[in-house]
Amino acid sequence: MNISVFSALDTKERSEITHRVLSTLNSLGCRLYVSKRIKDEFALSYCRAVPDGELAQRCDIAVAIGGDGTIVKVAKNAAINGKAVLGINGGRLGFLSGLEKDEISYLKKLVSGEYKIDERIMLRADVYKADELIRTYHSLNDVVFSRGDFNRLIDIQIDENSRKLMNVRADGVIFSTPTGSTAYSLAAGGPVLSPELNCFVITSICAHSITQRSIVVNSSGVLEVNIKSDVSNNAILTSDGDKPFEIPEGAKTLVSLSPYTARLIKIKPDNFYEILTKKLIDR
Repeated sequence: MNISVFSALDTKERSEITHRVLSTLNSLGCRLYVSKRIKDEFALSYCRAVPDGELAQRCDIAVAIGGDGTIVKVAKNAAINGKAVLGINGGRLGFLSGLEKDEISYLKKLVSGEYKIDERIMLRADVYKADELIRTYHSLNDVVFSRGDFNRLIDIQIDENSRKLMNVRADGVIFSTPTGSTAYSLAAGGPVLSPELNCFVITSICAHSITQRSIVVNSSGVLEVNIKSDVSNNAILTSDGDKPFEIPEGAKTLVSLSPYTARLIKIKPDNFYEILTKKLIDR
């Protein structure tokens, strides 16, 4: 089995977990692919260093070690390449992780095929300026439209299939998948959605209204987002917490279902609601 291992190595703990994972997978007879940084860090002869952009292409399965941000990033890349990913928690929450740091021995089930795959929808955001496509994002958690550097509200108009859905004056709006409903959207007061649902949730950020609530919409539609802000305070778009993109004045963004599906490997029998209770309620 060919496995690509991803890790930021940004803490001592994650480096230690990464070394244990590599050693265990090697003992199970796996062919291992890693980044040059990981290869240089551990100097393990049984690891093959390949360019970062080829890691998801070379493997049968991707293993991501880190927090939810790392797992989301790797899962998106794996989805584009049609691969499944196993997340190993090296962060605080680890809501998307399939294993904890003290469960490395479970990797034998990964190699023997004793696991299930949890498929998660993703959303797509296409930014147009004068009918020309200038940016495309595929998001596993969410795409966020928010105000720029100044502490001034922005006006956001959202239409669904060319019909008015909502207008909101706020710091911003979050468009979240069911997977992302337990992330930023939840912190902004949005509902928790089962990952099995095919829908998006729209949640305002600090809306200037006492009645504004989240709206859940079917993912089969196309949402058009138009934003108005003052000249010195253009809005920004952020996909899954990555580097923000300043939206040009007069641009529109179409939010729809992505053609890619993230595939998260689950080795343990915990279901979504058990994980929800363990990670977000009883902690």
